[in-house]
Amino acid sequence: MKNYISLLLALFLFSACQSEKLTEADYTIELEDLAYDVASWSKSSDILSLNQNEAELTFKLDVIKAGRYEVRVMASGEGTIWLEDYHNNEDGRTYNITGNMNFNSQQIEEKTIDGSPLNAGNHDFKLHAQGKGLKIDKVLLTKMVDHQITPVSMEQSTEGESWQIVWSDEFEGEGLPDSLKWTYDIGNWGWGNNEPQYYTKARLENARVENGNLIIEAHKNDMNQAWTSARLTTRGKISFLYGKIEFRAKVPATNGTWAAGWLLGDDYRDELSWPYCGEVDILECVGNEIDDESGNGINHASCHTRRYYFKEGTQITATTEVEDMANTYHTYAVEWSPEGILGYVDGEHYFTYDKTGDRLEWPFNEPQNIILNLAMGGGMGGAIDLQAESAQFVIDYVRVYGKM
Repeated sequence: MKNYISLLLALFLFSACQSEKLTEADYTIELEDLAYDVASWSKSSDILSLNQNEAELTFKLDVIKAGRYEVRVMASGEGTIWLEDYHNNEDGRTYNITGNMNFNSQQIEEKTIDGSPLNAGNHDFKLHAQGKGLKIDKVLLTKMVDHQITPVSMEQSTEGESWQIVWSDEFEGEGLPDSLKWTYDIGNWGWGNNEPQYYTKARLENARVENGNLIIEAHKNDMNQAWTSARLTTRGKISFLYGKIEFRAKVPATNGTWAAGWLLGDDYRDELSWPYCGEVDILECVGNEIDDESGNGINHASCHTRRYYFKEGTQITATTEVEDMANTYHTYAVEWSPEGILGYVDGEHYFTYDKTGDRLEWPFNEPQNIILNLAMGGGMGGAIDLQAESAQFVIDYVRVYGKM
C-alpha cells in the first residue's frame, strides 16, 4: 500500500437521495480503497479530495433527533482522524465535534468519542484524515441520549427593594447531586476547546455532595481516559431569565485546571447554536493564574454573543484579583436584567455588559441554564501539571434571587 490515504464511502442505511435520514439505528460509513488523487462519491455530488498524506470527505446527513452521539472509528495505519460538522457554515467556523483520534497500528484499531452534540436537521459533515498508510474501515454514529428540553423556566423580577432567594441548591445530605435539579453532560469530544477530560454521569468519584458542599473532582488516568471529571447542568430541569445568580466556591490551584460556574442559553442544541444562544461566565478561573503560596488568583467574567465572542477576540470581559481563592470561599455573582448584566465578586462590582441593541448582541432576553464544571487543559486551561493526579472544585451553594 502506498503512503497515501485511500477512502471509499459506502452507506449502510441510505436510499438514493442527496440528504439521507438517520434512523434510531446506527448510521454506518464503511471506507475502502479509492483512486489516488480525486474521485467522486458515487451516491452524491460531493467530492472526496485526496493527496499524498491527507484527505477530506464531505457528506450530508439529515439527523432525525437532537442528542449526544457516540462516534466510533475503525482504522489502521499511522495518523489522525476527526469529524467536522457544518463545514460550510456562514460564520466560517470549524466545528470539530470529535477531537483528534490518533491511530498507530497496522492492525485495525477502534477509537470511540462520546457525547458529540448533533441537532435535528441537515448536517454537512467533513471527515478529516491525515497520516501515513492510513486506511479507514468504518465510522459509526450512534445516538447516546436525546437532547433534553427544559420543561420549566423561572423569570425573576428585577424591580423591588431587595433580593430574595427563589431557587437554590445548598448541597445538603450525602451522595450524588440532586437529580431533580441537575443532569449531566457526558463525553470526551473536546467541548469545543480541545479539552481532554471525559465528563461522567452519576459517578461519585467525579461529583458528590459531601459535608454541605458539592465536590467536582477530576482524576488522571481514570476509566481508560486521560482525565475524568463532571459537568452538571440544570438543562432539562429548569432554566432562568433575569435575576441574581450566585455561586459560593473554592477553586483548584493546579496548573491545567479550569473551574467554571456559568450560564448557557437554553436554545443550545449543538455547536452551531453557540454563541447565538448566549453565554455568561460568572465564575471562571484557571490554575495557572493562581499563586502557589498565597492562593491568590484571577476571576474572569464574560458575555459571549454572536456579535462579541472569544473565538473572534471580540468578547466583552473583565477580570478581578481574588485573595486566596484556592483555600477560601468567595461569592461570584451576576445581576441580570433587561438593561444589562453586572458581575461581582464578594459584592464588589467589576464587570458590565450592556449591549442590548439586537439579538446578535443581546440573546439574554431568553432563558439560560446553569452549568458547573471542572475542565482540564484545553484552550484556556493550558498545560496540565504532569505531576497532578486529581483536583477538586468545591461549591458551597448555588442561589438564584429575584427582587421583592
